Order: sequence, then C-alpha cells, then structure tokens
Amino acid sequence: MSLIDKLNFDKKGLIPAVIQDDKSGKVVTLCYMNKDALRKSFDEGKVYVFRRSKGRLMAKGETSGCFQMIKGVFIDCEYNSLLLKVDQIKAGCHKGYFTCYFRQVDKSGSEKTIEKKVFDPKKVYNDLPKQK
Repeated sequence: MSLIDKLNFDKKGLIPAVIQDDKSGKVVTLCYMNKDALRKSFDEGKVYVFRRSKGRLMAKGETSGCFQMIKGVFIDCEYNSLLLKVDQIKAGCHKGYFTCYFRQVDKSGSEKTIEKKVFDPKKVYNDLPKQK
C-alpha cells in the first residue's frame, strides 16, 4: 500500500499540508493537496497544491517564482495531515512576506506585523483580490 492510499483525504479529496522552511524552521504556510498534487510533488520534488479558490492544481510559486523545493515529507500519527520541509525560494506569502504568519496577536487581540516584506505583491500578482 502506498502512502497516498494510507492518507485520510476529506470528502472533497483534500488533505492539509503544513509547509515549513527547512533552514529556519519557520512555518511558511498551510495549504491543501489532493492526490494529484501529492503525486506531482513527489515526482518533481517541488510543492504542488490544490488551490481551492481557483479549483485547480498548481505549483506553489508558479506565479511569483517563489518555489518550494521538498527536503522532507512527514505524516501525522493518524494520517490526517502532512508536514513538508522545504527549501523556500525567496518567500511563501502572497502578501510579500517570507511566511504567511507574519503577524503576531497579543492577549487583547491586537495584531502586530513582526516580519519585513521580501517583495511587493502588486508587482507580482495581477489576479489577486484586494488585500486587507
């Protein structure tokens, strides 16, 4: 039985995957993969995801050039999620930060940006909805 056959995909055929930068240990993002994305990721050694908002398979970084090259794949104890350790090229966040987790929330619920932007998303993405 292959790993893909053991995984517990949801009723939409997706499984969550945490993407972590191998060098820094920072969590870059959380994405969803279907069986095709996982197979293609294994075959090519770079992360492919199923973009729910676009309803299609795509390489992480295909628009920005900020690819994620796979260094290791881990599964949780119940086969419900994945952890992919990657060599993150440039940045992983659509808002221009290295990580999607660039804001910290304090006890009062206030947000504070704790990272610096790596690139200007307006120069990279033309099809994204307006950012808050």
